[in-house]
Amino acid sequence: MTSGRSTSHRNARRRDGPLSTAARRSAGAGDYTARHLQVLEGLEAVRKRPGMYIGSRDQKGLMHCLWEIIDNAVDEALAGAGEEIEVILYADRSVEVRDHGRGIPVDIEPRTGLSGVEVVFTKLHAGGKFGGSSYAATGGLHGVGASVVNALSGRLDVDVDRGGKTYAMSFRRGEPGVFSDSGVPTPSAPFTAYVKGSELRVVGKARRGVTGSRIRFWPDEQIFEPGSELDYGQLADRARQTSFLIPGLRLVVHDERRLPGTPGEAGPSEEVFHHDGGVTEFVDYLAPDPPVTDVWRLQGSGTFTETVPVLDATGHMTPTEMERECVVDVALRWGTGYDTRLLSFVNIITTPKGGTHVAGFDQALLKVFRKQLEVNGRRLKVGPDKVEKDDILAGMTAVVTVRLAEPQFEGQTKEVLGTSAVRAIVSRVVEQELTDRITTPRRGEKASAALLLEKVVAEMKSRISARMHKETQRRKTALESSSLPAKLADCRTHDVERSELFIVEGDSALGTAKLARSSDYQALLPIRGKILNVQKASIADMLKNAECAAIIQVVGAGSGRTFDLEAARYGKVIIMSDADVDGAHIRTLLLTLFFRYMRPLVDAGRVYAAMPPLHRLEVINQGKKNDYIYTYNEAEMRRTRAAIEKRGKRVKEPPQRYKGLGEMDADQLADTTMDPRYRTLRRVTLGEAEAAENVFELLMGNDVAPRKDFIIDSAAGLDRARIDA
Repeated sequence: MTSGRSTSHRNARRRDGPLSTAARRSAGAGDYTARHLQVLEGLEAVRKRPGMYIGSRDQKGLMHCLWEIIDNAVDEALAGAGEEIEVILYADRSVEVRDHGRGIPVDIEPRTGLSGVEVVFTKLHAGGKFGGSSYAATGGLHGVGASVVNALSGRLDVDVDRGGKTYAMSFRRGEPGVFSDSGVPTPSAPFTAYVKGSELRVVGKARRGVTGSRIRFWPDEQIFEPGSELDYGQLADRARQTSFLIPGLRLVVHDERRLPGTPGEAGPSEEVFHHDGGVTEFVDYLAPDPPVTDVWRLQGSGTFTETVPVLDATGHMTPTEMERECVVDVALRWGTGYDTRLLSFVNIITTPKGGTHVAGFDQALLKVFRKQLEVNGRRLKVGPDKVEKDDILAGMTAVVTVRLAEPQFEGQTKEVLGTSAVRAIVSRVVEQELTDRITTPRRGEKASAALLLEKVVAEMKSRISARMHKETQRRKTALESSSLPAKLADCRTHDVERSELFIVEGDSALGTAKLARSSDYQALLPIRGKILNVQKASIADMLKNAECAAIIQVVGAGSGRTFDLEAARYGKVIIMSDADVDGAHIRTLLLTLFFRYMRPLVDAGRVYAAMPPLHRLEVINQGKKNDYIYTYNEAEMRRTRAAIEKRGKRVKEPPQRYKGLGEMDADQLADTTMDPRYRTLRRVTLGEAEAAENVFELLMGNDVAPRKDFIIDSAAGLDRARIDA
């Protein structure tokens, strides 16, 4: 009975209660009619859904607004009008972009009856880049950039120089009108909107032959998140790359904001970007390592046809078959490192997520190198293995640019190129030009090409070796056989976080360290003096070097691009060298190896330098056991000695000066350098990777002259007493 009552209750609820599907349908049909639909006119849609047009309301979206205005100025430069663009960041959070192009049209657009300036800044999908003859290749495509920025600005002012006159127009959140400024322009000034007709005011005279546009906008505080600021670093990077992509164009960035961490922190600053070398100079600027090849310029073009709607004279969109030209310009070079730097652009607009042009570039690279390694397989000892894309990209710096009319992007943010025909054109140009470079009979380029093929083969073998090593390697217990180097004195623990690997200098230090260590978690690997300078050597030479190979094998995580931090066998890697000049040199060589081939280990803060003492002071205690104090440099030793003597005690003469770890006994080494309770370790951090790379290149690289200058300049500060002679 209870079950029956429950069922009736549930059925009644289904018929009459709020869960009734029929009731919901009936109510929905009656309450939802056409009067509930909203139609957003003009720029209202932009203000309602700004993320659709600029991505977000934070700093990223704010920067996108600036890019839209800058790109319009750059398009003028691409069209051959104007050789300078100025960007001014004002203290009131506004920004102004000035160009010397042809100027925004000021005459009346016949279909709307509005001036060209008002059409550009108030009408979505309006502009001169929809298949007309005004622009051959542009970054702006959709005709929404300027109007979107206008809609999202608390105030926007436009000044145009054309035909000997200066025209002006102002907008408040996309609406044209007039601000009643009292001196300095501000978005909070009283605003009077145009009621019947808009007016493009003539505010002055322009010199004969002078044209251009000046656009200043204040981001709307109702739209953008509080605290959003334009990023000077991003702006400088964009200006720099644009100056490389358009040789001869001069970009000037003024910053009057006095923001902390910017060049204008102490006062108004100005930075000028101007390069005549094009993408060749760009690759030289980007390259992080010494070269294996020169910068190779690969250029060509191709045509394709596509059907696009074109606005005809009557204002209708008519499908029209158009023949397009795609111009390909690629600069690339290979260096001794293994990091890849690839930037791609379409009509000077960066495409950080690639697209069809990058796909064609990758396809051509793989095809060319597989063919060349097949031809030279016996000389290079390639074997049956196939080269992969990552093997080719190792150490490559490249800039891939294409120029074409009306490219198809994925979305207004233009991060991915979608025009499918571009892939085949880029692939064909790169394949033909790169093959010519690699097979050239010219002596200098032939030698570079040979080195490049050897580098790619070495990368391939390194990848295969690392993969095999990763598949077969596992931690060995004391009872298991081990393929690790015989000279390794391993620890017993399997806890990676707790384990420590000490790389020690020489067998004499190894003997003392074995007695001083805790064998439960401290492993020892001796090296013979100074290892190979890997900053100069190739990957193949590095892998052939017994000491470098032993260190990579013992760490157990591979090297270069295949390095896997999770596979590292030890939680800490500690370089323990003597406290003298040779010890410092050995430490530098080892750090160079970790920096270039095991950098994730350094990034993770797992590489350390031990701090062995330089002196031992024996304090004489009358009638008691003498005390021992360790110091780590001359200045500390003098201060400590003075403090001891000030207390009325004496120091046994002479103080002991350690010239190597082998001079310590096990207790001393443990107490000062190895025991976690007493030791001091210096963690090796990258800080700024670029600065570290420059230091390593200066101290360890191929270029002798800068190193010689550094030694001469630093000789005056050398303390001769520290030299063991």
